[in-house]
Amino acid sequence: MSMSENQFEDELLADIEQFYDDFYGFVMYAFPWKEKGTMLEHFDGPDTWQRDMMYRVCQEVKDNPEASIREAVASGHGIGKSTMVAWIILWQMSTRPHLTGVVTANTTSQLTTKTWRELALWHKLCITNHWFDWSATSFKHKEHPETWLVSAIPNSEHNSEAFAGLHGTYVLVIYDEASGIPDKIWEVSEGAMTTPRAFWFAFGNPTKNTGRFVSCFNEDKERWNTTHIDSRSCKMTNKKEIAEWVKIYGEDSDFIRVRVRGVFPRAGSTQFIPTDIVDIAMHKELEYEAWLHAPVVVACDVARFGDDKTVIVVRQGRKVHEILPFRELSTMETASEVGLKIRQYHPVAVFVDAVGVGAGVVDRLRMLGYDIIEVNAGSKPDDDETYYNKRAEMWGRMRDWLRQGAEIPYNTDTRKALIGTEYGFDDKERIRLERKADMKKRGEDSPDEGDALAYSFAEILGDSNMQSFEPDDNFEPEEV
Repeated sequence: MSMSENQFEDELLADIEQFYDDFYGFVMYAFPWKEKGTMLEHFDGPDTWQRDMMYRVCQEVKDNPEASIREAVASGHGIGKSTMVAWIILWQMSTRPHLTGVVTANTTSQLTTKTWRELALWHKLCITNHWFDWSATSFKHKEHPETWLVSAIPNSEHNSEAFAGLHGTYVLVIYDEASGIPDKIWEVSEGAMTTPRAFWFAFGNPTKNTGRFVSCFNEDKERWNTTHIDSRSCKMTNKKEIAEWVKIYGEDSDFIRVRVRGVFPRAGSTQFIPTDIVDIAMHKELEYEAWLHAPVVVACDVARFGDDKTVIVVRQGRKVHEILPFRELSTMETASEVGLKIRQYHPVAVFVDAVGVGAGVVDRLRMLGYDIIEVNAGSKPDDDETYYNKRAEMWGRMRDWLRQGAEIPYNTDTRKALIGTEYGFDDKERIRLERKADMKKRGEDSPDEGDALAYSFAEILGDSNMQSFEPDDNFEPEEV
């Protein structure tokens, strides 16, 4: 005899009540592990680190039911943090009536496209999915949407009040990519932890050794349960790719420490160029005399087809006149575009990426009679005690230039390219930039605009190269 809907619901409620202090039991019960035709057909349950954390959290609940619980997890890439966040929300919402919670991440993109999207996927699979409604900004109980919900709130120091006032019988706070969340948000969230039975989870790659996330593992560790998770110990990670990273960067490099071992970097942050100096440069208007007598240089980062862009930059001292991206240009077309800028600006130096297809652009420009300086980003730097290769050195010079006060045309792609590139140190303590391929694997675009601008610093131009120049806004290119 089949079970009626009411009977099923009564039994489901009775079963779920048993999982108040059994997180692992809930996850095994609530999802269709190894069930054919589902996304879990080939999976038998949580990873070891996830199971261990579930047991540890619930043991605390059993030992002290009124205590507030804080968990901080620093890890490498690809271990299943977003999945764990989704499970926490579904477990807490299902077992704790009228829960009030908030989830945030280091960026709006991380929150909406990764963290919150993962909740949507697991919500569909969960046996209690008919109790809740998922939307782009909230996860609510259908019958009590005003008092039983978790909200997805982008972090902002200017909107810190959105994280205040989390009080109720049950409270949940979750940070994803916690290294990037401002200290002000952490301070406001502290208020929620005065509520008995409150939970605070902070997950992230340990990209900074300053701020509140690293404090959880050091001076504030008496109040936090902390865990470091090496990506190599997890089921879902690509062990072959990680082995390649270790071979390229070195086991004790900051890249491996942060992206694999889940250990905080030796440097202050893995972001090579600080966001603030880029934003200042993009809103600065230099006085005419600040750049008029500086040498003009043209630089080009060459791409052929695919996702990457060919980018041409025209820079005069501390002022960037143009940053021009192109897609799917042939080598002949790229040479033509560079030649146009040479005729327009009469630069003292033209730097062109000569690796791969860039060699064809260099050859073509020389055939046209232009004096070109080849740039090989992988070559030996002038300062090989500080920098791993030429690319790191060029970016280092560009960062110093930005700090001195530069003007760059505002563009979101250029901004992302400059601030999205990360770095670490090799085994000789030399600065080494993250590879473009590795940036793409963590969801960032290729920093083509940043590389092109960096190429304009391939050589240091002395006073002998100085010339007075005023761009001709009415320039008309010759027909070729």
